[in-house]
Amino acid sequence: MRKRSILALSLAILAGACAPRPAEISPSEARQALAAESPRNFIVFLGDGVGTAYWTAARLHQDSLAVETMSVAGLTDTRSSDADVTDSAAGATVYATGVRTYNGAIGVGDRCKELFTADSATVMQDPASCDPLESVFDLAWERGIATGLVSTSSLTHASPASFGSKVPYRRMQAEIASQLAANPIDVLLGGGEGWFDGRLRADGQNLLTELCATATCLNSPEELAAYQPDGRRLVGLFAEDGMPVAAERVPTLPEMIRVALNRLQGEENGFFLFVEGSQPDWRGHDNRPLEEVVGEMVDFDAAIAVGLEFARSTPETLVLVVADHETGGLSLVSQSGQIVARYTTGGHTGEMTPYFAHGTGAHRFGGLMQNDAIGQVLMEMVRAR
Repeated sequence: MRKRSILALSLAILAGACAPRPAEISPSEARQALAAESPRNFIVFLGDGVGTAYWTAARLHQDSLAVETMSVAGLTDTRSSDADVTDSAAGATVYATGVRTYNGAIGVGDRCKELFTADSATVMQDPASCDPLESVFDLAWERGIATGLVSTSSLTHASPASFGSKVPYRRMQAEIASQLAANPIDVLLGGGEGWFDGRLRADGQNLLTELCATATCLNSPEELAAYQPDGRRLVGLFAEDGMPVAAERVPTLPEMIRVALNRLQGEENGFFLFVEGSQPDWRGHDNRPLEEVVGEMVDFDAAIAVGLEFARSTPETLVLVVADHETGGLSLVSQSGQIVARYTTGGHTGEMTPYFAHGTGAHRFGGLMQNDAIGQVLMEMVRAR
């Protein structure tokens, strides 16, 4: 019996050795395969502070949401490198770079925290030298991919800044504005004019004089509505700092997205557009009534609908909707037969947040993912183009 077993084993090994091996894939073939499943156009939406209750509030308000039509959904672990509860700077930088960093960091890594603390004066003179992280925008610029930032806050706030600049601390908004103006970002739409024209800057420098010499600068919602792409950079700043609440906001986030896509859609090598719905976070910080939260969420979802409309008519487009963190510990409770908002804090919480994906490459997402894993997938996709 033992001899037969040994013989059988020997024959099995011999058969395995003689069996044809699967063809090996060369590195270039692997890159080509990854490129084939990577988007040409990226539209990444970030809902600042948007946890599960925020989407629930929007869903209770109206029968259907744009995000319901997206093919992939999941939950995100939102921790930063130095805290279980992240802030918007680390919370956006992780999507822009695929690297978890410290709270307050804009496009830079953990080593910068030590440098900034030890020698702030030197770092302030050259903030971009402080442990810069490679970002999806850096990769895009290397590959001739167009880029854009749209936000209902100032463009110098943490989330848009994390994609377009690198500084050790999020409050360095004058430096952020200088970098956004100097970097080759094709579309800048949102608030923050005061950080560009000098009104909010300690140095009083007007960046718009030089910027608008080579860009098409829009000064009103009417000019935005009438805009026709001309191949130049597009800059539209519609508030001194943050834009008004959704009920009073002109232009709306969907209007800005539609114009941004109109400008970017003809780009030969595709584009990467980052969009922030900034103000659900603000309503959460201030523990505002539910109708104000709903107003921001409806505006945000309507902007996502514009992105999805574009993706469904334009092959090789990925739409990704994420959040940096949850704000306020929002819960929805019944009071006298009505659903109302209740909050546990005026700050952020550590709860996981929903995300959604649709279009080319959406299969790379799904289920419970860490925020840095989502950022790493985006980096891989852009690198493959």
